[in-house]
Amino acid sequence: MFNILKEEKNKMSNKIKLLSLLLAVCMCIGLFAACGDKTESAASSAEVASAAETEEATPLVVGYSPFNGKFSPFFSETAYDQDAWLMTQLPLFTSDRTGAVIQKGIEGETINYNGTDYTYYGPADMTITENDDGTVFYDIKLRDDLKFSDGEPMTIDDVIFSMYVLCDPTYDGSSTLFAQPIEGMEEYRSGMDTLYNLLLAAGRDNTDYKYWDEATQTEFWASLDKAGEAFAQEIVDYCKDNGINAPEDSVAACAANWGFELPEDATTADFFAAMVEAYEGDYATLSDTESAGSSLSSLMEDYDKYAIGVETGKSAPSISGIQKVDDYNMRVVMTQVDATSIYQLTLAVAPLHYYGDKSLFDYDNNSFGFPKGDLSMVRSKTTQPMGAGPYKFIKFENGVINYEANELYFKGAPKTKYVNFQQCTSDDDKLNGVITGTIDITDPSFSTDTISAIEAANGGALDGAKVTTNTVDNLGYGYIGMNANVMNVGGVPDSDASKALRKAFATVLCVYRDVAIDSYYGDRASVINYPISNTSWAAPQPADDGYRVAFSMDKDGKDIYTSGMSDQERYDAALQAALGFFEEAGFKVEDGKLTEAPEGASLEYTAWIPADGTGDHPAFMIFSEASNALKTIGMNLIIKDLTNSSELWDALDAQQVAMWAAAWGATVDPDMYQIYFSGDDTHEPGGSNYQYAINDKELNQLILDARASTDQTYRKSMYKACLDIIIDWAVEVPTYQRQNAIIFSTERVNLDTVTPDITTFYGWMSEIENTVLN
Repeated sequence: MFNILKEEKNKMSNKIKLLSLLLAVCMCIGLFAACGDKTESAASSAEVASAAETEEATPLVVGYSPFNGKFSPFFSETAYDQDAWLMTQLPLFTSDRTGAVIQKGIEGETINYNGTDYTYYGPADMTITENDDGTVFYDIKLRDDLKFSDGEPMTIDDVIFSMYVLCDPTYDGSSTLFAQPIEGMEEYRSGMDTLYNLLLAAGRDNTDYKYWDEATQTEFWASLDKAGEAFAQEIVDYCKDNGINAPEDSVAACAANWGFELPEDATTADFFAAMVEAYEGDYATLSDTESAGSSLSSLMEDYDKYAIGVETGKSAPSISGIQKVDDYNMRVVMTQVDATSIYQLTLAVAPLHYYGDKSLFDYDNNSFGFPKGDLSMVRSKTTQPMGAGPYKFIKFENGVINYEANELYFKGAPKTKYVNFQQCTSDDDKLNGVITGTIDITDPSFSTDTISAIEAANGGALDGAKVTTNTVDNLGYGYIGMNANVMNVGGVPDSDASKALRKAFATVLCVYRDVAIDSYYGDRASVINYPISNTSWAAPQPADDGYRVAFSMDKDGKDIYTSGMSDQERYDAALQAALGFFEEAGFKVEDGKLTEAPEGASLEYTAWIPADGTGDHPAFMIFSEASNALKTIGMNLIIKDLTNSSELWDALDAQQVAMWAAAWGATVDPDMYQIYFSGDDTHEPGGSNYQYAINDKELNQLILDARASTDQTYRKSMYKACLDIIIDWAVEVPTYQRQNAIIFSTERVNLDTVTPDITTFYGWMSEIENTVLN
């Protein structure tokens, strides 16, 4: 999962670069946003122009957000660019409406969803065998009649080529296939690193020219500094475009809002130098943390020159666990069971003859379509995707991507010959485009203003003569977090007293969730009771045994609330229960008020919330009401409303925040390693564990046990136990599950041809080949 500080407004935190994950590539097709002129874009290529006077030439126009132009199944960096290349590609395995991978795609699998049977087809079959020695075989059988859009046949060589690109020692895209326990992976990737990484590690003052000469080193740092200025300029532009420091738009003003104090006459070079100093020369972390959109390396004009591999030791010539059987069959050998492996195998099958070199593919002689450590030929196709997907990429020009139907698509040629993706930056433009006739499909932020505008256009309803609205639960959820290392008693994060302290706050915060979420979202979101997205199959449901409303029991394990209580009675009951928890934590209580805090605790805590300085956040009312209530018992909860969410990210990174509000974005698999695993003798901590600082051996083992099984029923029981432990630590208060919306032009799109039963994991594009205009 990834943390989004203002995800609830469909915005990305200005300091979190959301890389589009290939982990669930077959589930990622779906949501779009943009604006543009439909008539002008219809004739943007020779292919389209040749049919411009026919009805067939009318394109389906999809409103979209701005593209970065990296339309590569290997190297895209944003969700927008990923969707652009997904139109042209065929994933090895597809998914159903719940996100489950279809393992028998050749003949098709029929699965019931919401009372209807749907049959799902894909390019391959998979057979999984768990062996007594702990290894796992993934036997893959590819259809023998598949062709890429240029007519070249698809074989297992294309699959193996694609895997080797993603596993190359120099690969630096978003896929993590190389992190799977594939036999021989470590041996293959060892003994080599990119020139870029080696130069960074050596530093500016390096005098050891074993792997490069002095001129190369000098040129590299000059190029990186130039990229650094562009990196800083992106931040400045972001601040200006979003009015963060208006009316003052100097570099110094923007830097100040980004957490860096500079002289008034500072330049972007000064800004970048300040960041480098703050990160003590750790350029990789700087790039990941401070980015306003682009990575530092992506802004280097000559990055490809430094992306090549340098041999630093010995390595294996091939990955022993990637095994070719014949032209249409292969086996992937995993050294252990890992529940996430099946999702990694949903990679796009890219054409070897286009992205690589067929003359360099010789499986028996350990050659896989490109020189090991040199992906330059693959990178050279980054802006021009090609594959076996439903559409062919024609061109990207003036903010418009033009596609033409792939007549060789394995499900049959799409019924709409032309599709255009058009970009713009405003939700108003997206919505107005559908209403006025320039856009057919888009996904504006599902805000109160958007709803009002849709209802106005339709005469009072979300579905009407102008606009048809389809909503799905967002793949993620909102929460309030507490850091156990900051918020504890006596410096012991996992003591009963420390947990009681956090439970006191959680109890009061929870009781105001309903009114706050309803006020902010209305019917567009619902309150959740476990720290997991309701879109997940692992999410506990009210009918499940052991299901409880979050933080609804007092210190003695008794229910705080009874049926028939009024809202005020519930608020009073929560406050009394909180007093009990505070007392259990060691606070002194006299006449119903806190008078003294135990060692390490306080009578005052601060909650950070990125609400634009105006309270514009779904959790703001929760904090406000809780603060007012807690004040009556002697606890001061201060609300720090941030105009710039980057301040929160920096403070969280430094573990200086006791309490905050944010949201998690999720993936289809509910693996909890990233957020809650605190590390052991053989495993590193999850990358986001520092935020909660939860450290629990039982929780760690449950997470590992759940990972080591593919039995969904067993895994769900393990994750329920995990969630109960997380609630007991009281480091996370689950708040809401919101909805996303896809809107269609009722007048122009034949809604009977749109993918039925759209879900979070099965978007309208999943069956785009059937969609036609009226």
